[in-house]
Amino acid sequence: MKPSRPTTLLIVLALVAAACGGASNDDSSGSPSSEPVELLGAGASFPAPLYQEWIGAYRQVEPGVSINYQSIGSGGGIEQFIGQQTDFGASDAFLTDEELADATAARGCEPVHIPTVFGAVAVAYNVEGVDSLTLSGPVLADIFLGKITRWNDPAIAALNPGVVMPDADIVVAHRSDGSGTTSIFTTYLSSVSDDWKNGPGAGKQVEWPAPNSVGGEKNDGVTAQIQQNPGSVGYVELSYAIETGIPVAKMLNEDGNAVEPTLESTAAAADGIAIPDDLRFNILGVGGDGYPIAGATWLLAWTCGYDEAEAAALKAWITWALEDGDDLARELLYSPLPDSLQAKALAKVALIDAER
Repeated sequence: MKPSRPTTLLIVLALVAAACGGASNDDSSGSPSSEPVELLGAGASFPAPLYQEWIGAYRQVEPGVSINYQSIGSGGGIEQFIGQQTDFGASDAFLTDEELADATAARGCEPVHIPTVFGAVAVAYNVEGVDSLTLSGPVLADIFLGKITRWNDPAIAALNPGVVMPDADIVVAHRSDGSGTTSIFTTYLSSVSDDWKNGPGAGKQVEWPAPNSVGGEKNDGVTAQIQQNPGSVGYVELSYAIETGIPVAKMLNEDGNAVEPTLESTAAAADGIAIPDDLRFNILGVGGDGYPIAGATWLLAWTCGYDEAEAAALKAWITWALEDGDDLARELLYSPLPDSLQAKALAKVALIDAER
């Protein structure tokens, strides 16, 4: 049976009556019920602008389906998903093996990872007089490790010939909540710096060693910290940087190319990566024209335990988003999935199921 939840989170306002020919448990068409249905999801702030646009657009397609998505960060989204408080979760970090085991034990069936788009994690900064900034992975790691503490450090100056770097303290801005954006960022730092890998490491939450640092909740919280602190540098999802006009650094990729985060360079980063069957993967070792700090974001859903109406509605919305939501994704600077990965994602959507 479906685990109980607080009444404020009840989803199905009216179930499909058997006499009306409701969808069977084996129906994988994803067609929504004609009865009104409410779905609740929570998680990553990274894709939140896009998910809100997808939800609004889908309401015009299927007025009977109401979807409430709460941007609380990937860590909170995973916690509420495993705790049966939501119908779907959202995370920029795939479930760890331990989280996957906990989720399976909690529900009695495995969840599925459904990648939706790729996004870039921009290195945003607030340095007076510096209109263009280039950084490398090792230098960025040393900044966040607290080894490089001044903007005129020789390692930064060497990457920016002709740019007068100020003799000013560096303030590191980071996420203070459990974050998939942090996971993407720290996974990248671990791949380019042994000191980072063997120190703070990769994860949704880490101990930030830089002494001069400030934290903010969600992407908009870090964006605000960067805006409010002269001399600061931090990491945010690209759309937040674009929306606020904060300058972003070019990053040297694996081939030594200085690449700005854009829709095109994000798509190039994702090109040719190996995708395992469970669709849990990182984007690392990016070369060519690709921007090196990029990752996927996933929706998390269950393979059992839904009511028939909500299972059909959830499948229909995600299918619509993957097949018809690409233009909205590009407008907000997210890179849609390539056709081959979209097909694998849709196969996972088909596994979303009702009570058995």
